Amino acid sequence: MALTGAGISVPSGIPDFRTPGTGLWENVDPMEVAHIDAFHADPARFWSFYRPRFAELRSKAPNRAHAALAELERRGLIQAVITQNIDRLHRAAGSKRVIEVHGSIETSSCTSCEASFSMASLDGLFGDDGVAECSACCGKVKPDVVLFGEFLPEAAMEEATALCEAADLVICVGSSLEVYPVAGLPSAALNRGARLAIITQGLTPYDPDATVKLEGDVIEELEAVLAELPASSASQPSL
Repeated sequence: MALTGAGISVPSGIPDFRTPGTGLWENVDPMEVAHIDAFHADPARFWSFYRPRFAELRSKAPNRAHAALAELERRGLIQAVITQNIDRLHRAAGSKRVIEVHGSIETSSCTSCEASFSMASLDGLFGDDGVAECSACCGKVKPDVVLFGEFLPEAAMEEATALCEAADLVICVGSSLEVYPVAGLPSAALNRGARLAIITQGLTPYDPDATVKLEGDVIEELEAVLAELPASSASQPSL
């Protein structure tokens, strides 16, 4: 299994959330723009923050760290990628089984009638007030990403938990492993006897439990690991 956070997308030009000076929340209070209550109270302010961010994300391409995980899956060495990222880059890189526990910018939904809209059609829903409005019932449209104050998708978390509990090895890439409930997934794996490998810069709460901790550039670290593995899973012993 692979579990990824914002750090894997930084080489693609997407800032993480809390790095001093560059993090997304450095100059913005997330409770004011990224909380579900903020969306309902002032959807125009919500979209004034998220609309340009989503437009920027649409232009980003996966980097070689995403490609390395897709290659590990192709070789049969990892079963799936669990990601906290909403940027769709794992799928764009070729990963087939991706569990997006924080949702995705791929779609948005009406909060009234639950009509679904693709990312490509979202811009056409905005009125002069800067709010996305459902074309079917005129309800407020919200991106299908998990905001502060919302529960994570139940089915996605159940799948992620089951996969971690069955894993022999969980590779955590670009995550501080501090944001729950996702940060509890490594514990679920460790409690079942799995090993933990961490590839991220900075400390995590799981560093003492990790069999391997790599703190270099995520692209360089993953490509170095990939280079040491056989090109086919046929010659690779079971993890």
